[in-house]
Amino acid sequence: MSARGVSPAAHVPVMVAEALQGLSVHPGGSYVDCTLGAGGHARAILERISPGGKLLGVDADPSALELAAHSLDEFGAAFVPAHGNFAELESICTRSGFTANDGMLFDLGLSSMQVDTPERGFSFQREAPLDMRFDTSQGAGADDIVNSYSEQEIARILWEYGEERYSRQIAHRIVQDRPILSTLRLAHLVQQVLGSRRGRIHPATRTFMALRIAVNRELESLKLALDQTVNLLRTGGRLVVISYHSLEDRIVKEFMRSEASSQTFSLITKKVIRPTSLECNSNPRSRSARLRIAERLAQG
Repeated sequence: MSARGVSPAAHVPVMVAEALQGLSVHPGGSYVDCTLGAGGHARAILERISPGGKLLGVDADPSALELAAHSLDEFGAAFVPAHGNFAELESICTRSGFTANDGMLFDLGLSSMQVDTPERGFSFQREAPLDMRFDTSQGAGADDIVNSYSEQEIARILWEYGEERYSRQIAHRIVQDRPILSTLRLAHLVQQVLGSRRGRIHPATRTFMALRIAVNRELESLKLALDQTVNLLRTGGRLVVISYHSLEDRIVKEFMRSEASSQTFSLITKKVIRPTSLECNSNPRSRSARLRIAERLAQG
């Protein structure tokens, strides 16, 4: 699948300065961007690790990986792209020769590049099949959940992953109106249940987020990936995570606090770091961003 009409240059990475400072990026270092996306953070890191530095860029989305690799081609052997889900982070890093790293970055959630590719089915504002898979070669799409899961299971997904207060009403309507095969049909159905827009967000926002998280097993994969960073960071190596909603941030916070109590990490940020008002105004996607930093302590 191609991301027609989408350029990595159009993607504005979130909290770049804060991420670079949190990672303590320096020349000659070894770093892993666990969520490469359009490559914005990766470019900023690569510009600061010469001479002698190297960066592994991991992404589950083959289209994003291809575009980012082309965009970062100028950095030559310093940049190593790798396709895979970060749930298998240790295997990916070992295979690529990144087993003792100075920094690892996660920029979670959905990239604007994926939203802006209509055929991927992530957006509720454009007509497309209900897919929502990061890796289109793996597993079933959102259409499988919407059209084959029980009403109770759909309600659970919308409540647990989307924190949707009207999960039962939406699930009931979905089951009544099946089959639902397109993004706009699902969005319209949710809008009928909930009425007009709630504040600044579209009524279907939480439903689409919940389905995307379920399809890609995002929360389960995040827990697995964070656990694997323990063995992939050298002493003094930094872990930086940017999350965009409370479910992700809660997992990150609990992981870092647990590892700090076990004395495998120290907390560089006791409280979450938020983007500046200037960045929020210039890049609306950053408004919900939350950044946390931890540092690997000496082993054993």
